[in-house]
Amino acid sequence: MDIIISNSNGKPIYEQITSQIKNLIISGELKPGEALPSMRLLAKELRISVITTKRAYEDLERDGFIESITGKGSFVALQNSEFIREEHLRKVEEYLQNTIETAKIANISLEELIEIMTMLYEEGER
Repeated sequence: MDIIISNSNGKPIYEQITSQIKNLIISGELKPGEALPSMRLLAKELRISVITTKRAYEDLERDGFIESITGKGSFVALQNSEFIREEHLRKVEEYLQNTIETAKIANISLEELIEIMTMLYEEGER
């Protein structure tokens, strides 16, 4: 599991870990039931505090992405397809919000934006 920590990123380290593990789960790279590295091992690999990895794992568990079993470790939770779809929708909305803000700054009309999105969407289907 490759997690990259950036000190120049404005996000706290635990949030960087959380979002990267969520993305690995949503993309299917981490499968349901798959074991995650222990908090100590991940902290050692990333050269960060165990408290930081503990916070990330707690957030992932709270959000339903992982399950922790005392004495056994943390595992990718079984996800239902609706939950994964909601996460994808949330991510798309976030990207579209950034796109809309950029389009407004560039004085791109809604019609032009829809035309660009339609073209890109259909191009991806080929």
